[in-house]
Amino acid sequence: MAFLSTIDNDSVAALPTARFDGRIVIVDSEEGVDAAYEELSKHNIIGFDTETRPSFRAGVSYKVSLLQLSTPDVCFLVRLGRVRLSNKLLKILGSQRILKVGVDVGGDIRALHALRHFRADGFVDLQHEAVRWGIEEKSLRKLSAIVLGRRVSKAQRLSNWEAEVLTEQQREYAATDAWVCIKILEALQQHKAEGKLHIISSTDIATPEREEKRYRGHRHHKHRAPESGTEQGKRG
Repeated sequence: MAFLSTIDNDSVAALPTARFDGRIVIVDSEEGVDAAYEELSKHNIIGFDTETRPSFRAGVSYKVSLLQLSTPDVCFLVRLGRVRLSNKLLKILGSQRILKVGVDVGGDIRALHALRHFRADGFVDLQHEAVRWGIEEKSLRKLSAIVLGRRVSKAQRLSNWEAEVLTEQQREYAATDAWVCIKILEALQQHKAEGKLHIISSTDIATPEREEKRYRGHRHHKHRAPESGTEQGKRG
């Protein structure tokens, strides 16, 4: 087997750190969205992630703060509290041609749906793909450790993603999380595995809108009057 199935925390901690050393671009204007769209549209595969401001009080939660979209050389950090989830961004998120690689992409897409409903397509979830190579771990930190031999730092995970200015540490952390997903998938594909990539779209993801639609359909079916001539109608 090419990869370990699991790895312990001490082994992960001993590894060198994975770090994105490309260009990091903060997107906080419509002009920035346009520039990001032009660059991202040139690629067939990009890294994908989101960040949300953590809450330390019961009953308090925040909407997603940051959308990270990374090529091998440049990562765009879209500040969703300052720019809307515009049609150009949705074209990227709904493109079948551009693969968006991440971890737990369903959770990220549901978070984005809280801002605006859209049709997602062309997503690859490393949690699903790693199983084909015999890897049991699900976290990005451990997937990177097993596949790349590099440790992804989580020191900034609980920082304030709605801060007026993102720190250098936050920017590097966010960019690395998206970029490293590309590197993991590339490394996996260097070793043969059965089956093809499973491409995730909106139909694979339970969103509040879909759950409500299914609930309404269930109630309609449950309370529908029996048709004349059926056994149920005859008994009635």
